[in-house]
Amino acid sequence: MDQAAKGAAALDAKDFAAAVTHYTDAIAVNAQAVDYYIKRSTAYTRISPPQHAAALSDAEIALTLASKRGKRESIIQAQLRRAIALFSLERYGDSRQCFQWVKQMDEKEKSLRIWEMKLDNKLKGLEDNDEKAEIKVKQYPDVEVPSTKDVKKPTASDTIEHAKSPPESTEQPSGPQGVHTPANKIRHEWYQTQDNVVVSLFAKGVPKDKASIEIQDRSLAISFPLSTGSDYDFSIDPFYGKIDTTNSTAKVMSTKVEFTLKKSSAGEMWPTLESDTPVMDAEKGENDHASDEVKRAVLADRNTNSGPSYPTSSKSGPKNWDKVAEDLTKKPKEENKQGEEGGDNEADDDFEGADPVNGFFQQLYSRADPDTRRAMMKSYQESNGTALSTNWSEVGKGKVETQPPDGMEAKPW
Repeated sequence: MDQAAKGAAALDAKDFAAAVTHYTDAIAVNAQAVDYYIKRSTAYTRISPPQHAAALSDAEIALTLASKRGKRESIIQAQLRRAIALFSLERYGDSRQCFQWVKQMDEKEKSLRIWEMKLDNKLKGLEDNDEKAEIKVKQYPDVEVPSTKDVKKPTASDTIEHAKSPPESTEQPSGPQGVHTPANKIRHEWYQTQDNVVVSLFAKGVPKDKASIEIQDRSLAISFPLSTGSDYDFSIDPFYGKIDTTNSTAKVMSTKVEFTLKKSSAGEMWPTLESDTPVMDAEKGENDHASDEVKRAVLADRNTNSGPSYPTSSKSGPKNWDKVAEDLTKKPKEENKQGEEGGDNEADDDFEGADPVNGFFQQLYSRADPDTRRAMMKSYQESNGTALSTNWSEVGKGKVETQPPDGMEAKPW
């Protein structure tokens, strides 16, 4: 096994001192390998005590190498390690700027939400003109990339001693702060009832005053310090279903953090805690097919011989709604001819002779309650005829927008 492979194994095993040693040896052989600097930067951040200045130096070398080669994924990872190192060095303005560059290249990076939350907490506690909030970084730093011949290959003992020795400081060392449970031993479990989803994160000694918690309708995130000096970040994004954030709580206990999440749809049982489909894709998938077909039917050329086509989910094919409407308008007349009594058909007679489809919706409108009528009128008028809803509780929330299907364009009347 070569030194890089040994470094990766040590990083996975949380042996960060050994990871620094092996990646230093690997860099001595190949000083142009972007991944070696990224991984050693990670190890420097997580080693006890952390060496954030060294982590920043490696991240900026990796970023410079990656940008010269145009390696997008490596640029993102190097910029991410750079932002984290800057945060740890209390350069919060620079850190936020670097996270913004990461977001521009990969807005789906899951750790961004946690770091944005932590930065907000730090920055809002600063006074005006605090130098910690200043932005001095460039997107791509001006650093000199070492060549292999310039890198002195250290002995294993020298590297380990360098990794383990703390930086010089005049402050007296204090006792271990933060969570005492090792990061690789922290775990989570969940269960559900008809009304709630309960998530437990098992970690001893989470400090209430230093834990950052964010609960949203489709996600949760928490970050807290470990006794090693690094932070532990945990997130679930997205949930299988939506939750009611106003009635959801998080409780920090001595042995765990417990989230009690109120389901938005009581009685809905989740098969899994986390969904594999991103939130926007899931909502888009549920609505696109039906809404596009409705819009196409409304905006289709009314002069075609075959008449409009209506959307359907029926396995037996589309239903002839023209015939359904015609049958409904003719039924009262046929019943009267048969001499049946007990029906007031004066309203129905008003629609005879009209277009069957229009007659059908006119009957629907005439028999509806006031809220349904309001919903029908508002949705149809505001959407320019591209939507017709009978649900006032939904329509009443705001304007119903015109959204023509793909390939069509809505034009003003």
